[in-house]
Amino acid sequence: MKPAEEYILNQPEPFQSMLIYLQRVIQQEVSDANLLYKWRLPFFYVGTRPLCYLNHSKDYVDVVFWNGRKLTVHTEHLTLAGRKKMKSLRYKSLEEIDESILKDLVNGAYSIRDRRFYD
Repeated sequence: MKPAEEYILNQPEPFQSMLIYLQRVIQQEVSDANLLYKWRLPFFYVGTRPLCYLNHSKDYVDVVFWNGRKLTVHTEHLTLAGRKKMKSLRYKSLEEIDESILKDLVNGAYSIRDRRFYD
């Protein structure tokens, strides 16, 4: 088993189910995304470029977009949470996940994947 998948499967419920669901949606939307294990977290890469990563922390799950500050859709749903460049969708339950918003943001992140992280 890959370390990224092991990370997801080792999370307690309901976070494990949330991470599995998020993984499935991201991989369906970006078929050329590779799930890797970087910085002890599951990261989705397209080629050599990071797209987003998944994180379970305390009582929520984050989908963190690498170039999140450059996203232009659904920005009202994104949080900086103390970060400077990356923004995330934060969920506390599986029911909170709005698949259409998630897909729009994943596709938005994919469309800007070649932009530089630092401007």
